[in-house]
Amino acid sequence: MNRYLKFAILFLVVVLVGTGIYFFTPKSDKHLEMDHQNEVYTCSMHPEIIREKPGNCPICGMTLVKKVTEDHSEKNDSIDDLLKRTDNFVVGNYETIIAKDTVIRGEISLPGIVTYDLNSAVNISARISGRIEKIYVNYKYQKVSKGQKIFELYSPELLTEQQNFIYLISNDSQNASIINSAKQKLLLYGMTNSQINALASAKKVNPVIAIYSPANGIITGTEKMAITGTSSMSNTGSTTEILDVKEGNYIKKGEVVFKLMNTDKVWGVFNVLQGYNSLIKTNQSIDITSELDEKNIIYSKINFVETQLNPADKTNKIRVYLNNENYELLIGARLQGLVQLNSSKAIWLQKQALVSLGEKKIVFVKMDNGFKATAIQAGIEIDDFVQIIGGISAGDTIAKNAQYLIDSESFIKTE
Repeated sequence: MNRYLKFAILFLVVVLVGTGIYFFTPKSDKHLEMDHQNEVYTCSMHPEIIREKPGNCPICGMTLVKKVTEDHSEKNDSIDDLLKRTDNFVVGNYETIIAKDTVIRGEISLPGIVTYDLNSAVNISARISGRIEKIYVNYKYQKVSKGQKIFELYSPELLTEQQNFIYLISNDSQNASIINSAKQKLLLYGMTNSQINALASAKKVNPVIAIYSPANGIITGTEKMAITGTSSMSNTGSTTEILDVKEGNYIKKGEVVFKLMNTDKVWGVFNVLQGYNSLIKTNQSIDITSELDEKNIIYSKINFVETQLNPADKTNKIRVYLNNENYELLIGARLQGLVQLNSSKAIWLQKQALVSLGEKKIVFVKMDNGFKATAIQAGIEIDDFVQIIGGISAGDTIAKNAQYLIDSESFIKTE
């Protein structure tokens, strides 16, 4: 019986295989798709022939054989697979510091520039109508001294007043009040006491009056020429800009002929970066040096702190009023100001305790037997210290040298 049973089973298997009927375990759709993608046919004599279905080689006619390709679909070339995660944790025993709220003292260097003191601006105007006969100032930024002759003015009205004055002192010399009133009128028209005394002595009219500079300074323009900023001083051609007032021009009483900036006193204007402005106060001491004489230190105080922020460079300005009677500070000269600061109470860490990773800064916080990389928010810097705004708290134990821990590992990744 056993022999007949074995023969029957073998016969059944042969029949089923021959007829194409057989049993198998079905593969998943994913496996079928992978098998389909990996099965290609090539010629053993001509490997450049690749076909997706069986057939014959178009070159030699040989039957194509199956070629199995490697499956790369599950591989990932991301750098995260090539670099091993440290889970933000470095095991080891390193020197540490304690984060605590404290106040530090330091200094900050502020860049600045010498500018005009706008409060010392002087307008040289005509006190009487007339015609400019002679002009002695021709160019913008020309330096003038106090008492220097600026221009000469011919005035018919002045001629009439001079004649009245000569008539009074010649025919009514006892009437002191009237003579004094006539003299005051000539003074208001721009004549000096010496000119009036010369007129009384010679008793000869002079319809041309000389106008003198009332102060030391620099001519910055005329009535039609606006005062420009200090940036124009850097333009080498600006110092030869011709003024628009000419000899022969008629001017009216009260008209501004020249704009004069007195340089006996100037401003030192300094830029303060955003964040430091709360540490800068009026009357705070500032030590100033100029690029023209770096060895000479000017000890002064901050006179004014501007509250307006410049959106372009995120700075606001402070002003220092400087004495310039010796003309050692030229307009447009660069300055450097040094201010001693007392910081507000906060967490301050030395720079070596931080590491910058692009846009992030991290510190290593002590935890159990190692250190955890922690992202922090940094504020302003004073000397070798950085203000910590967030990320750690007072009392946390921090690795003193973060760069040393970075060098001890191949990769640090902060969340």
